Amino acid sequence: MADDDRERIKRQQESDLYNARGIEAADRNWLDEAAKMFARAIDLDPDSAHAHDNLARVFAQQGKFLSALESYIKALRLEPDNPNAHYNLACFLSAYGQDMAIDEYHQAINLEYEYADAHVNLGLCFVEAGDNERAIAEFRVACSLDPNDLGAKQELAASLIDIGEFAEAIRHLKDVVKTETQNLEAWIDLGIAYALQGFYEESERAFLSALQINTQEVLVPYHLATLYVDWSRPDDAFEHLRQAIKLDPERTRAWVEMDRRFDPFRSDTRFTRLFQ
Repeated sequence: MADDDRERIKRQQESDLYNARGIEAADRNWLDEAAKMFARAIDLDPDSAHAHDNLARVFAQQGKFLSALESYIKALRLEPDNPNAHYNLACFLSAYGQDMAIDEYHQAINLEYEYADAHVNLGLCFVEAGDNERAIAEFRVACSLDPNDLGAKQELAASLIDIGEFAEAIRHLKDVVKTETQNLEAWIDLGIAYALQGFYEESERAFLSALQINTQEVLVPYHLATLYVDWSRPDDAFEHLRQAIKLDPERTRAWVEMDRRFDPFRSDTRFTRLFQ
């Protein structure tokens, strides 16, 4: 056996030893020590896919998401036909994709605070995570940086509706639809906000504006139906509920089943006929 081969095998064996030590440290939650062991294993054998994969797991646990992604990709490039490598990367993306995005948006903002789009997208990440308060804070920053950003205003309004701040949401949405007269989602959100404030006539006008933009969007007749329920106009409620069922029976049925506003009508024969 050539000296080069002997040296390579020796380094691989030493790499495996450090890899094993890293696994033991990781099992004990000694993450810094584990990272050092896996890094040493990679120094000794850069082609060790297992060491790269193990290092990626530690980085993920430490919240070093970009480093984790890089290590997972290195492991996959070394063993592209290894199903475990694909599986581990998929698990990482599933578990930490949103956290990684939030971390990177924070990095962008730290480097350039006046990066309005980064604040908007960070806010959207918080919306996805169910953190409306932090989402609203980011949308407010975006709006202050660019008062003409109607998209940021619309997202801010949607989050304000979620926490019950309807009056402010209405103000922002009125600004949006004044400029973007064909913005279907903004008209729908405006109708919802008005209805929740008890301004039924204004809500009706907003939903009818949305209906003029798109007669095939099931949300419009459905929200009109709920508006008319709250407004004590059952005939109009049944008519628009019928339209919603015609457009999308499965989604409408699912919404109605969860919507307590329809409880007083569930024994009405007109109601039961709609879902036969």
